[in-house]
Amino acid sequence: MQPRKNQNHEYYMNKCIELAKVAKLNGDSPVGSVLVLNGEIVGEGIEGGKTFKDITFHSEIEAVRNARKLLQTPDLSDCIMYTTHEPCIMCSYVLRHHQINTIIIGLASGDIGGFSSQYPLLKDETIKKWKKPPTLVFGILEEECKQLSL
Repeated sequence: MQPRKNQNHEYYMNKCIELAKVAKLNGDSPVGSVLVLNGEIVGEGIEGGKTFKDITFHSEIEAVRNARKLLQTPDLSDCIMYTTHEPCIMCSYVLRHHQINTIIIGLASGDIGGFSSQYPLLKDETIKKWKKPPTLVFGILEEECKQLSL
């Protein structure tokens, strides 16, 4: 019997939550992300800006770096990104650059979010070199993701 699509989302979001807990224990923001290709995790990342004293160590960017290394390609258009928090503006640029078509999000980030802020790169259609905006699915295990920040 095939699991329902939402059950798959919950499975991968639970993995993100586990990663986010590691980031929190390290003293970083509690954010975790995975990239999935054909049902297999090909990249994962935890927030590490404070740990590495480098703002680019966001979980989504780390997941992309891991996937690029494993897959040996910058084209990640067949991958699905799962992340506990809406990607920030910086991460949104990276996700669009690598052509990620679907992003599954636990909860919105507000004024720094790549969709919900004044700079919605995740839905921008004016940048010619980018393909169409990705499909965004919000609210997967939202309550569990909120609990990470408590």
